[in-house]
Amino acid sequence: MASKLVIIIVFILDLIAVGLAIAAEQRRSVGKVVPDREKVYEYCEYGSDIATSYGAGAFVLLLTSQVIIMAASRCFCCGKALNPGGSRACAIILFLICWVFFLIAEICLLAASIRNAYHTKYRKMWNIDNPPSCEVIRKGVFAAGASFALFTAIVSQFYYVCYSRAREDHKNPPY
Repeated sequence: MASKLVIIIVFILDLIAVGLAIAAEQRRSVGKVVPDREKVYEYCEYGSDIATSYGAGAFVLLLTSQVIIMAASRCFCCGKALNPGGSRACAIILFLICWVFFLIAEICLLAASIRNAYHTKYRKMWNIDNPPSCEVIRKGVFAAGASFALFTAIVSQFYYVCYSRAREDHKNPPY
C-alpha cells in the first residue's frame, strides 16, 4: 500500500505551490510611464516585485514534491521489476504524463519569475510621442504554471498509488 505520509506531504507541498503560483499571478509586476519632476524625461515605474518570490517558491516546492514522489517510487530505475498487469501499465503511463506536466509547470514558473524580475528602465528624452516601453510578463503565465502544477499534483498522486499497487502485486503473486 502507498505510504500515507508520502501522499500527505506531497499533497501539502503541491497545494502550497499552486497557491503561490496563483498569488504570483495576482501580484505580478505592472509598469507605468512616469515623468520626472522637471518633465524632461519619462521612465518606467514598477509595482511590487513579490510575484517573483512567489513564483520561485512555487518552483522549489513543486520540485521538492516531485523529488519525494520519485524517491519513494524509485523512479522506475532501481529495485525489482514490477509484475505485468494493469497497475504497472497505469503507473508507466501516469509516470510519463506526470513528468510532462511537471516540466511544463516548472518552465512556466521559472520563465515567469525571471521575466517578472526583469524591469526595463528605458528613458526617452524630447520624444514625447513615443513613451518608453514598460514591458512586463504577459498575463496568464503564472496561471498556466499553477494549472500545470495542479495537474502534476493530481497525476503524481495517482502515479504513486498505481506504482504502490504494482509493487504489492509483485510481493504477493497470485499463485
